[in-house]
Amino acid sequence: MSEVKLPIEEDMINELELDASMAIAAMDATEDEQPKPVVPEELSILPLRDSVVYPMLIAPLSVSRENGIQLIDESVSTSNRVIGVVAQRDPSLNEPGFDGVYEYGCAVIIRTLVKMNDTVRLIVQGIQRFRIVERLSEEPYLRARVELIDEPTTEGQSEEELEALKRSVSALFDQAIRLSPALPDELRSLTQAVNEPHVMADLVAAHMSLNVASKQEILECAGLDARLKKLLGMLSKEVRVLELASKVQTEVNYELSKSQRDYYLREQLKAIQKELGEYDDRAEELDELWEKIQAADLPEEADKEVKRDYDRMKRMNPGSPEYSVARTYVDTILALPWHKSTVDNLDLKHSQAVLDGDHFGLEKVKDRIIEFLAVRKVKTDGRLRQ
Repeated sequence: MSEVKLPIEEDMINELELDASMAIAAMDATEDEQPKPVVPEELSILPLRDSVVYPMLIAPLSVSRENGIQLIDESVSTSNRVIGVVAQRDPSLNEPGFDGVYEYGCAVIIRTLVKMNDTVRLIVQGIQRFRIVERLSEEPYLRARVELIDEPTTEGQSEEELEALKRSVSALFDQAIRLSPALPDELRSLTQAVNEPHVMADLVAAHMSLNVASKQEILECAGLDARLKKLLGMLSKEVRVLELASKVQTEVNYELSKSQRDYYLREQLKAIQKELGEYDDRAEELDELWEKIQAADLPEEADKEVKRDYDRMKRMNPGSPEYSVARTYVDTILALPWHKSTVDNLDLKHSQAVLDGDHFGLEKVKDRIIEFLAVRKVKTDGRLRQ
């Protein structure tokens, strides 16, 4: 780790990455201690590959591109330390120009910084939304003139509708927290503690598993009710996906548990029979037959029938005629080529030669077979009437 340009402890970075409650706590403390930073009209722009930063929230960033590191070095050398961060349209671009980033971004202040080999780790705090209105330069890094966007107020909007939207977003977010192991429970109390609807919307959007394009839509949405409605639609879709994922995981766990339980009980029964001296060749024979059934990968109906006969065999006396019939039936089903097929050979001369070589006489039967093959050769699809 090289020289630390701003006072920081590395533990703070880890806490901020893992504990979402630090976002609002640090934000509130900053607002009490310091005035809101001044955002200049001209900003150095830092492109972000896969994240969107919102006003008032704190976010960890990692910068490894040379022009990005130069931008950070020059920014922290001033007393302002305010830069603009904008998401990339294509995260695969290594050095995007203005055409490769979105028009809307967020002005942030660099709170802490640590240099680690060829990477700079930052803690930034969002200040205000902006829109790029003039492209000043792309070398050595992006610089632009920006227009600051004020946060929407509740003036002139229905308080009842805003409260209903806020409660709906909060309820869906609570549901998402319960369903997603990636979202800490502390977020539930955080959203309830935030009074301003626009801050709550940004907080929820920042922590949901949305793609960059969706998060960018929330950043660019100016109207408060429109922002909450858009977020509500995204949350509804995310909760449906989480519910489906939870249902699939539950079903998988049930099937796995049932399979493990059956295996455990069979092994336990086998051990008890051996201990009592009752484990004979018949039990070993049934075990081998069960392994063949499991490995056969039979169609559903055939698998059901074979397992039904197998269960009957376990209760039969091996010397009974019924046991032999059931065993023969199961062996026959297992021996059938369920997953094998051959290409039909409809050559009539070849068929006639095979019939004459293998069978003496039976002329009417041979003629009937040849007639059938001749019709089959002409009519390649559909059923043939006998």
